[in-house]
Amino acid sequence: MWEYFIRRPIFGTVLSIVIVMAGLLAFRNLPVAQYPQIAPPTATISVTYPGASAETLMRTVAAPIEDEINGVDNVLYFSSTSSSNGLLSITVTFEPGTDPDQAVINLTNRIKVAELRLPEEARRLGVVVKKRTNDILLAMSIISKDGSRDSVYLSNFASVNIVDELKRIPGVGDAGIFGARDYAMRVWLEPDKMARLGVTPTDVTQAIRATNNQYAAGRLGQEPAPRDQVMVIPIVTPPRLATPEEFSEIVIRAGGPSGTLRLRDIATVELGAQSYEQQATLDGQTAVGVRIFLAPGANAIEVADAVKAKMQQISKRFPAGVDYAIPFDTTLFISASISEVMHTLFEAGVLVVIVLLLFLGSWRVTLIPLIAVPVSLIGTFAGLWLFGFGINTLTLFAMVISIGIVVDDAIVVLENIERLMEEKGLSPFEAALASVREVSGAIVAIVLVLVSVFLPVAFLGGIAGALYRQFAVTVSVSVLISGFVALTLTPALCAMILKPRVHGKPGGILFWFETQFNRVATWHDRTVRWLLAHPGKALTIFALILVANAVLIFKIPRSFLPAEDQGYLIGKVALPDSASVTRTREYMAKIVPDLLKIPADEPALRHAFAISGFDLIGGGEKTNAGTIFLPLKDWSQRRYTAEELAQKFNAAVDKYPEGTCLVLNPPPIRGIGTAGGFEFYIQAREDDNVARLGQVTEKLVAELRRRPELMGINSFFRGNVAQYLVEVDQVRAATIGVSLPEIYEALQATIGSVYVNDFNRSGHTYRVLMQSTPTERNSPEDIGHIHVRAKDGSMIPLSTLLKVKPSSGPEQIDRYKGFVATRVLGSGVPGISSSTALKIVEEVAEATLPEGYQLDWTAQAFQEKRTATSALPAFLMALFMAFLILAALYEKWSLPIGVILTVPFALLGALVAIFVRGMPNDIYFQIGLVTLIGLAGKNAILIVEFAVHARDAGKSAAEAAVAFVLGVVPLVIASGAGAGARQSMGTGVFGGMIFDTFIATLFIPLFFKLLTGDRQTPRS
Repeated sequence: MWEYFIRRPIFGTVLSIVIVMAGLLAFRNLPVAQYPQIAPPTATISVTYPGASAETLMRTVAAPIEDEINGVDNVLYFSSTSSSNGLLSITVTFEPGTDPDQAVINLTNRIKVAELRLPEEARRLGVVVKKRTNDILLAMSIISKDGSRDSVYLSNFASVNIVDELKRIPGVGDAGIFGARDYAMRVWLEPDKMARLGVTPTDVTQAIRATNNQYAAGRLGQEPAPRDQVMVIPIVTPPRLATPEEFSEIVIRAGGPSGTLRLRDIATVELGAQSYEQQATLDGQTAVGVRIFLAPGANAIEVADAVKAKMQQISKRFPAGVDYAIPFDTTLFISASISEVMHTLFEAGVLVVIVLLLFLGSWRVTLIPLIAVPVSLIGTFAGLWLFGFGINTLTLFAMVISIGIVVDDAIVVLENIERLMEEKGLSPFEAALASVREVSGAIVAIVLVLVSVFLPVAFLGGIAGALYRQFAVTVSVSVLISGFVALTLTPALCAMILKPRVHGKPGGILFWFETQFNRVATWHDRTVRWLLAHPGKALTIFALILVANAVLIFKIPRSFLPAEDQGYLIGKVALPDSASVTRTREYMAKIVPDLLKIPADEPALRHAFAISGFDLIGGGEKTNAGTIFLPLKDWSQRRYTAEELAQKFNAAVDKYPEGTCLVLNPPPIRGIGTAGGFEFYIQAREDDNVARLGQVTEKLVAELRRRPELMGINSFFRGNVAQYLVEVDQVRAATIGVSLPEIYEALQATIGSVYVNDFNRSGHTYRVLMQSTPTERNSPEDIGHIHVRAKDGSMIPLSTLLKVKPSSGPEQIDRYKGFVATRVLGSGVPGISSSTALKIVEEVAEATLPEGYQLDWTAQAFQEKRTATSALPAFLMALFMAFLILAALYEKWSLPIGVILTVPFALLGALVAIFVRGMPNDIYFQIGLVTLIGLAGKNAILIVEFAVHARDAGKSAAEAAVAFVLGVVPLVIASGAGAGARQSMGTGVFGGMIFDTFIATLFIPLFFKLLTGDRQTPRS
């Protein structure tokens, strides 16, 4: 059937043009991202319980909700953080591939059951469930350039005019404000005045709720009505109160010895903020931060561009003196890494052209196989579109690898046509027809083997499966297209373009190259003949190669993904327990200027975006913690990598004794953890004694810090934060007629904060909050000044009903998979792989943790442990599929074994390459190994196929192999954004193909002879 395309060359050309057009059309619609959607979908649950301690929140809110989460489908794991400021945050992580919308629906339905068991105050404020990715796409800062606007104004301006509009952009999963200071009507109570006037917090709450309310009075003349009723007129009641002055006039009590008592007599009312605990700065200047989260499956670059375009529109409506900046943009790394891979793709193409020219010796002839490259690669975009994939690091890696593969088929056809023209004196047309009949079987075999190798790995699950799948499908599509082009377009072009060669010595570099190639070919031929003559020694060498593979596999450490310089770092700030947010802010104000000057000769930071009171790494809002986003200058504008800069930053801020700042590299895949390295929880499996868990954690952390292979070991659990324990004299309280709820409600309404109801401002709804003035809730003695009403109407100070004792307890309590737990972060020192670090942690935990306590991995470490065994099944399945396809093609069980036996040579080359470079065995390397199975099989097929027909396949195989090897050189020497991944894959494939080309091909004739029983010596 393939002769048809030679007889009708225009038809074959049109088909290739159609493939290219389809690829170009698909290219415009493909999403662009650093990685495919491989991070597990997540949902967050937020609950506010004002005034509750971390332990109260954990027991009364977190535990009931988590009991219900356990029954939700496809939940991978979940964790919660209960903070002493009354905020609970639960993150639920689902299996990769789970529909996030359906997951949130299932989660919400189960939480509705738990809501009935929650405290009333928590239910009133609501349980908020949202779907979103864990990572921040963009962070913007809203600033007042002239200082005329305070943070409360900026926060509410951003909330009303910016955040709501950004949330409506397609692809934005969520948008919010760092340290949001939403408007709130703050009622600042004065307990001493209240006591003198006989008013309790409950009296004030009831008066505000009665006055600040919206009532429906009905309509006059509403049906049923008299027959002569001709009009229906609604009765309008006053709206809710809106200004501090209106609230101040609320009547608390009328009559009595002191006359009419209004709210202004016992409290100060002002329009303030709902929370004052977080403060953002940009390079030291007061700012408000806006964070943008990406929706699952959205195109990161398109969404970021849309957000930036919308901000340009919105900024035209900014008040005078208000401006914005985007100090944190994760898409810069995505764009840079994609650009670097595209550059690598171009370099690989140039090197392949050079190889083809050296081997073929003519631009005219070189053009024929070269045409297969753009047709195959551009056509692959259509395949990506059909499979629902996009342009990302994995698919572009596959295209770089494919450049050297797609020319192979065309080279085989071209070389065979030229051989027929030279040996048999056929015309180009006749040689093309004869060649297609001879090599079509080999081409089909090569294509089927390469595709069959990748077919099983495309069905692997989890994150590793998603990475394998993107690469596998891309290579398979490009190989299928290249095989089709080699049997349709290439022979047709040969028939039209080729001319009989004029024999003569080539000149210049071509003569030198041909001379060197002939020397190598002569050595190769002699070596093959020696191996055929000494099969015992040859098999001994092969056995040693198998042993070397086994040794290196166990010796080379494993890893999940290589660390990357993503163009930004994250600083985690921590002050001593119980430190106020003011102290945290002052410490951060000291270190930020120092960070902006490092290195001294050429500062590496673009900005320093700091948020005090917010702990991104440890989780939650804490007055003694902070986070600094440190975006670095472009990779081309700095000498140091992100890892090197992190060490410099840590050393620079170590001189300040007030606190600590640990600068960390982000995880390689955003959305899986918050920092590079490993994360794990220590779970208390038999009880929820937080103090005991803290002691166990401290001991384990201390043991881990003694190990020289580990660094940055930190636990975020603080179990001895200063607290005060309130003990109520229940007998006395009952005697005078004061109930326990009245006492605790009075405490919450004064020392804590109580949500009364709502008010409206500028079309939005805000909270009315009641609390004592700051000066009357600073010490334990202030608790005694609070009064409650006894049953005889007298005012009783709480100092007569309770005792306040110094105590200690946790500021934050974590739970993991339904158990009370503590979270620990760390990493291996430079040169220690992640698998080695995880093994060390497990060994120390096994020796240190007492009975009832268990180590459980999370985030990236969880995925690494989960995918640790995925490489072996993928490797074995690839080998088995290649064997089956070859057996079916050759109708022999023995011959495919000879092809499979070449794989250990490629494997050894790959292992030696990464061992020499000190690189670990990670997912990218493993993907490269699967590729090598197919490539090793391809080389063997050429030699065996041609040996069966007693023809010389040496030059064809060598030309194709050298083209491929040089094509991956840009990956091996990669630098800049995303270099870690490119080097990992390129190094293994490069080493494997070197060994396969120069060593495995020496043994293939021997295997062929031994397995087929052929006593003749096949030509090399």
